[in-house]
Amino acid sequence: MSEPKSILLHLDSSPRIGQRLEIAAQLARTYNANVTAMYAVSSFYPGYPFAVPSSAEAVAVLRDIEAANRTAVKAAFDAAIQGRAERMRWAAVTIAAERAFSRQARYADLMILGQHEPGKEAQANLPPDFVQWVLIESGRPALVIPYIGALAPVGRVAVVAWKNTREAAHAVGTSLAFLRRCERVHVVSWGEEDDVEESGPLDIEGYLRMQGVVSTMHHNMARPVAVGEALLSLVADTSADLLVMGCYGHSRAREWVLGGVTRSVLEAMTVPVLMSH
Repeated sequence: MSEPKSILLHLDSSPRIGQRLEIAAQLARTYNANVTAMYAVSSFYPGYPFAVPSSAEAVAVLRDIEAANRTAVKAAFDAAIQGRAERMRWAAVTIAAERAFSRQARYADLMILGQHEPGKEAQANLPPDFVQWVLIESGRPALVIPYIGALAPVGRVAVVAWKNTREAAHAVGTSLAFLRRCERVHVVSWGEEDDVEESGPLDIEGYLRMQGVVSTMHHNMARPVAVGEALLSLVADTSADLLVMGCYGHSRAREWVLGGVTRSVLEAMTVPVLMSH
């Protein structure tokens, strides 16, 4: 990916949006990019009138709560963009949040999303599969920010999870603007029992070198039982502040079924993860 010029930042009602705003502002400065901060949440009250006898009063209360949440997030956005208003703008939707955000993301080079925080669905006013929905549905790369531990700046030391797949290749391609600015880049891969790839003139180390990225390779023959945990362990061992990996998953009716490594990283991540499906 060339340097991102259009960034779509997701905002919700959770108290963690300050991290995302700060990282978005950092990337806007670094890449001379424009950021659209979209407040996209699901309504509290679809179907609510059919569940509660005093539905009119209850719906009015919920609407007031939603309006107050939106006002509070807009105030946080306004405070965060002081001196940066020419690069960051506000937008909001409250109907079909996943679909609306995914459709808008196709006009952006990069999304910035927040990791799902278990038990905080009502507080954030989002379904738990929001991140995987927009990653897979939009087709755009995303920088997913953990709900704890992530502070700007991002992208001094990176770990790249490599496997010769479409998803991993897409993730590496979309991360090049970040990798070129890193002080150190570590690439990790594991052998696969069904890996029939023969050695050839091209490999990931050479590809990165031609792209201006010098990397340290970590070739491992035995695939660990828990690849996600092994990736996060290497992130900690290398003091990385960015993990690059493919997002593996497919749809099954309304549910998005994620691969095991993708799921475990999204659940336990401690640094921003640049993912692409």
